[in-house]
Amino acid sequence: MITVLFIVQAILAVVLTLAILLQVKGQGFSGSFGGDSGSIFRTRRGVEKLLFNWTIGLAVAFMALSLITSIFAE
Repeated sequence: MITVLFIVQAILAVVLTLAILLQVKGQGFSGSFGGDSGSIFRTRRGVEKLLFNWTIGLAVAFMALSLITSIFAE
């Protein structure tokens, strides 16, 4: 059981990392750390909003799975 949880957690971590990397606009290294001030107050629409919401869901799922794994690992 614990092995399955670890495998699912690793897969979820990779998918979450890919979802975060897909959100970067590709405007150089400074865009990754907030250097692009022109897109801070922009409204997300379409696929960008869907990806943003999926990223939030993946992050919540990863946190919940991490807590469950730590409870069963004892």
